[in-house]
Amino acid sequence: MNSHSAASFLSEHLRIKMGDARKLCVAFSGGLDSTVLLAGLAELRDTVLPEIQLRALHVHHGLSQFADSWVTHCHAFCLQHNIAFSVAHVQLNVQDGGIEAAARAARYQAFAENLAKDEVLLTAQHLNDQCETFMLALKRGSGPAGLSAMSADSFSPGYRLLRPLLSISRAQLEDYASEHHLNWIEDDSNQDPRFDRNFLRLNILPELYQRWPHFAQATARSAALCAEQESLLDELLSEALSRLTDSQGSLAVEGLLDVSDVKRSALLRRWLAGRGAKMPSREQLQMIWNEVALSREDAQAQLRLGALTVRRFRQRLYLLPEFQPLKEVVLNWDPAQSLTLPDGLGTLSIASSPVADDENAFVRQPRAGEIVSIRFQAHGNIEKVGRDRARQAKKLWSELGVPPWQRDRIPLIYYNEQLIAAPGWFITRQALAEDNEAQWQVIWSVA
Repeated sequence: MNSHSAASFLSEHLRIKMGDARKLCVAFSGGLDSTVLLAGLAELRDTVLPEIQLRALHVHHGLSQFADSWVTHCHAFCLQHNIAFSVAHVQLNVQDGGIEAAARAARYQAFAENLAKDEVLLTAQHLNDQCETFMLALKRGSGPAGLSAMSADSFSPGYRLLRPLLSISRAQLEDYASEHHLNWIEDDSNQDPRFDRNFLRLNILPELYQRWPHFAQATARSAALCAEQESLLDELLSEALSRLTDSQGSLAVEGLLDVSDVKRSALLRRWLAGRGAKMPSREQLQMIWNEVALSREDAQAQLRLGALTVRRFRQRLYLLPEFQPLKEVVLNWDPAQSLTLPDGLGTLSIASSPVADDENAFVRQPRAGEIVSIRFQAHGNIEKVGRDRARQAKKLWSELGVPPWQRDRIPLIYYNEQLIAAPGWFITRQALAEDNEAQWQVIWSVA
């Protein structure tokens, strides 16, 4: 593409790639790629599609000494092109995966938190970025899912993500920037070969491009073919995965026993991906099967995948977030008011009128001198109404089919030191009214 045709080419290209999207937010670093994308969209808005609503979002990582001046540059560019501009300040957690991974995770978290309803996020990765992503996946030993690299049109939780420049080379973007006299930021960290992507970009890929000028296009085709294979597998396995998964999202171990190792791994990967897990290595996938799925019935085996944990209960696999420990928590409760429970467990309240006919749903009101508290761990024997004898807490939870990790997350109502009820699960003999005592019904509402 020569410089004379750069403008018309990019405008038409963006119009096609956008489809019917009109409410657009561009991830704007101020570098060449996002500068060209934003300028191209502004030109499209000003000439062909005036209904486009365009804004830019700049993520301030605080990693560079120039970070504040980059904000100033980006703001000035947006003022010049009549584009709404905002900044998201983030802090990096480099414990898991290093600076590159932490910065990327922080950016996408900031995007998710700052996008407006129905707004589409656009990022400016181009053909050479796609080649680098493919090579990095190859270095990690990724399968077809990883080698699919980046998708031009995808959905993240809560928003749609478009990458309209994936088929355009950096040289073409430079042509456009030159023709339009655009200025952009050169991030000093891009010259640091300690970062894997920079090492490829600076030391390896220039040699490959010189030897094979169409190397980037070839890797993009390979990535697209891998994506097609993954899409086909998704289609072929979706029915089987649906049969094995229940309404809580847990996966039946029994249904995986008699399938081939290859099919089992494919099903496990899709189950994990559908639940938002970090994709496991081949070794981790084997550990999930051998050490969690096939562990002894009484074992509480588990495997950590990033922020989530795979566990098993009664021949089903569960993918669980990290829970706040609640064993030692004691909450005093005035039942005249609803009580917000910790760690997103909802609220407790007294029903203004009966919402169930089950007599076991009602407990006596506290007697004089009895203080109401909420705890999350039961000890000793429990005299559950409807049982002929007391049961140990552990055995009772097992009889009720409550997984071990949920047993310390069910609010337990105590009058002084006496367990009265687990709302929605059971009441104790000590909760029964005597001599026409007043009763009430406790409602546990989970958001």
